Amino acid sequence: MNKITILLFLFAVTNLSAQRFKLISGKLEDLKDISEYNVTFDYSNQEVNGFESEEAFLKEKMDKRMHKPESADRFKKDWFDDRENKYEPKFIESFNKRFKAGEIKAAKNPETKYTLIVKTTWIYPGYNVGVGAEPAKVSAIITVVETQNASKSLLSIEFDKVIGIEQGQFEFDQGFRIAGAYEKLAKNLAMQLKRFL
Repeated sequence: MNKITILLFLFAVTNLSAQRFKLISGKLEDLKDISEYNVTFDYSNQEVNGFESEEAFLKEKMDKRMHKPESADRFKKDWFDDRENKYEPKFIESFNKRFKAGEIKAAKNPETKYTLIVKTTWIYPGYNVGVGAEPAKVSAIITVVETQNASKSLLSIEFDKVIGIEQGQFEFDQGFRIAGAYEKLAKNLAMQLKRFL
């Protein structure tokens, strides 16, 4: 095989692995007439790669910073604050960007008839140590329900280990790296919905 064939093969494999999803219930085409979504996020019971629990992850990260208690406290605060300040806006922005004509719109708006619930099940924060880096990844189940009747589910789709969009070659901020994974998650969902517009 020549170099071009090998590169094309590697690109195809990488692209396919980044798009992995599984339809749990419902059909994507059933959403074709929905033009607006309320978006909510659920991080309860999420796994953190390599740790028994999210609590174990936080304990290890804070213990490493115990020589500077303010640094440990800031790490924990940022871990939770980044959800609302970085991941969620990036997901919504990325989703809406895929529909340039405004065919579908997502926002935090509980007045909307349908709600898109983004339930994070697994997260890998990635790393950047200057000489080496790896993007963040996220797995999530996205469910579409009627806002006023959450038991009425139209669709449930699972995205597995979505690789984050790089925020910059030297992105040392963990929150921005993880936000890149939510950006890609939204892009992957939008790509599936666009097939039925």
